[in-house]
Amino acid sequence: MSDESDSGRVAAAALLDDGLVRRLKALACTGPLHDLDTRKTRLDFADASVYAMAEIAFQIIDQVTITMDFDRGANHDAVIRRVLPFIAAQAPDRSPQEHEKVARWVLENLINVGSVDRGFRVFYGTFAADGAYQRLAFDFKLLTELADADGEVYLRASDEAINVLIGALDTDVESAQIAAEIKLGNLIERGKLSDAQAAAQQARYATVQYAERLRRKLEATRRDVRSVDWEEEIPELIDAALTHVTARYRAETAILANIRNARDEATDPERKRRAAILVDIVADCVKRHTQLQARLIEANAIFRAEQDRQQFSGPPQRATVDLFGQLLGPTLQLSVADAAGPAGAFFHGAAGLATPTVVRLRDVVRMLIAPGTERDDLAGALPEPDLMPPPDPDVFGDEQWTRADDLLDLTGAPRRLSALLAEARAEDPALPHLVLLRVLHAVSPEIGVAVRQGDDRVLMAIDDGTRLADPEFGGADLLVGLARVSDEFERGAVA
Repeated sequence: MSDESDSGRVAAAALLDDGLVRRLKALACTGPLHDLDTRKTRLDFADASVYAMAEIAFQIIDQVTITMDFDRGANHDAVIRRVLPFIAAQAPDRSPQEHEKVARWVLENLINVGSVDRGFRVFYGTFAADGAYQRLAFDFKLLTELADADGEVYLRASDEAINVLIGALDTDVESAQIAAEIKLGNLIERGKLSDAQAAAQQARYATVQYAERLRRKLEATRRDVRSVDWEEEIPELIDAALTHVTARYRAETAILANIRNARDEATDPERKRRAAILVDIVADCVKRHTQLQARLIEANAIFRAEQDRQQFSGPPQRATVDLFGQLLGPTLQLSVADAAGPAGAFFHGAAGLATPTVVRLRDVVRMLIAPGTERDDLAGALPEPDLMPPPDPDVFGDEQWTRADDLLDLTGAPRRLSALLAEARAEDPALPHLVLLRVLHAVSPEIGVAVRQGDDRVLMAIDDGTRLADPEFGGADLLVGLARVSDEFERGAVA
């Protein structure tokens, strides 16, 4: 009897422990990363035993998380380029093509390309209300693919991926943010900049997760305003988020000032470099807070606009056809002979007078499983052009260089610098500067270079004590002339 009561108390305690379920789900999120290292021996394009696939997966999730913002996600090719140096460091003797194949293999497995819904499913056990043990399924995604209005597919990290990445498996977003910033401030004051860098990165990931939750609520509102609780849930979320942004902005601004002081006062190059990296990370956090604040301010306006649009749009005039539930699902359960009738009737009615875009069942399936398109109120953000810096303009033109060569072609007797400057000034006001620079360069000519280049003459300038009389320049009135390089001396002796 005592054993039965103890068992009942254990079951009740487990039932009341919600943290157990959270830990089981958090552990499940790490399963796909461990599975990468288990299956890497099956790759046919390379011997992948030298690669740490879980570490590469963390790097990819990291790059997607810090790249995506409120409106857009991360480009596939850009993420691959950013993780290639990390992969190359693991196997420097392998080819760049193999590194890229490994990166794309890990990325496709994080998206779970081979599955229908591109998600992961893990089963875990818990206790029901009556104390009985039961098995439940937990569906989650790590990286998702979405398409914009132009059809460009990009990546976004899910809440589960961000939790796995930053280690916040059983913590609230707000408390994680506050703890990270307190830890960051203490580490900076104690001078541990390497640990402070990791804490700053955790604070940035928590901010991204907070913005992602708000984005999903607004996206659900645009689809159906009735699916989101704008009476209690969303106002509380907006108030809490505004308070969060205000407090974090003040804290991170103060932290940013301390980091800059540490960077400016540091004498160790490594310490100065880490402080500079911290400045960039915290500045990015401040920028993300500003973007989140702008979205919070316009959230109520989006709700009112969507409410008016959806309320006065009226009911649909004709019932829409559920291709999956009414056609594809039931048809796949029939034999080929029985399915030919309803499938042919559908395509006959849907084809119309013009040739339709979709004429085969597999094309319908491809369209159904394609990533969803995010709608935007505007036409989309304008792409920022990748502008190259303009080349530095030449100080002297080709004609000025040609004229300077003519003036310094002293085949006869040497000439004074003052005479050369006066003659150059009579032709072009800017030409004396070029002549002076070339004469000063000839004060100590490189004889060895002239010999290696095969030059038979070299320009030389000698100071014989005469003072330069010129309206623009001062110094010695050098004696300028050409000296022949002797063929008898390989080291450039001057005859």
